[in-house]
Amino acid sequence: MPELPEVETVRRGLEPWLVGARIDKVVLNRPNLRFPFPEGLASAIEGQTIVSVGRRAKYLLILLSNGKTVLSHLGMTGSWRFAEHPIDKPPRYYEPGTEPKHDHMVWDISHPEHGRSHLIYADPRRFGFIDLFEDVEDCAYLKGLGPEPLGNDFNAGEMAEKFTGKKTPIKSALLDQRVVAGLGNIYVAEALHRSHILPTVLAGTLVTAKGKPKVALEDLASAVRQVLIEAIEVGGSTLRDFRNAEGGTGYFQHRFAVYDREGEPCPTPMCTGTIERIVQSGRSTFYCPVCQKKP
Repeated sequence: MPELPEVETVRRGLEPWLVGARIDKVVLNRPNLRFPFPEGLASAIEGQTIVSVGRRAKYLLILLSNGKTVLSHLGMTGSWRFAEHPIDKPPRYYEPGTEPKHDHMVWDISHPEHGRSHLIYADPRRFGFIDLFEDVEDCAYLKGLGPEPLGNDFNAGEMAEKFTGKKTPIKSALLDQRVVAGLGNIYVAEALHRSHILPTVLAGTLVTAKGKPKVALEDLASAVRQVLIEAIEVGGSTLRDFRNAEGGTGYFQHRFAVYDREGEPCPTPMCTGTIERIVQSGRSTFYCPVCQKKP
């Protein structure tokens, strides 16, 4: 599943082509993706101007002039692309030259600067979905989400409040979208390695008896922010068959320290450890048993 850096890459790629554009026509080539398309989707957004292209956690949010917002989750293989031209930061998609049969929704748009074009949502496996809402409170997917890890509300003190007395492994705690929004398996593993914290330690052990963050938790907050910033700068990570709209890939996978590197030497300077893999809550966890420790 795309994580925050991949979705942010898509957002930044779409924004300059969509903001200010008018949606002239919407064609739905099937009734559903992972879930049915919202009832009346086409009529609700046709004729509207796109005000902004935002992101919350792993969701794209396209705000329209009538106050409604189109929410898009890419699932495993979803992508947005233009039929007429590439974009500066092309979104990932499943295979270069996606077959037309996977183009499930097409927007005919006109932009005051870029002219007319067709924005296509394609999704070979159809694990993505689209929602439409007018108020954040009406959108079930956005309710209860934690702070954005790149925002001012995310810090060690805020995490300490949520982790106090928590007996959940720290990796599982970070994957809880109510704790912090947008993190997934890859970047949690990388952040825990950078902050030298074992993924199996209990979240509550990173908090002092007085409810304050330990140094390790301060380091973790910084590591989360830094690993996401670096990933966004290089267009996220490309795994398996993912490609961008020009047939290329994101590059952060070449910087993985632990993720998917089982059996390889730990890249931490002076560390003699070898990357190991365990399973937590049904997901693979990669870590170094030598330089990642209990706080």
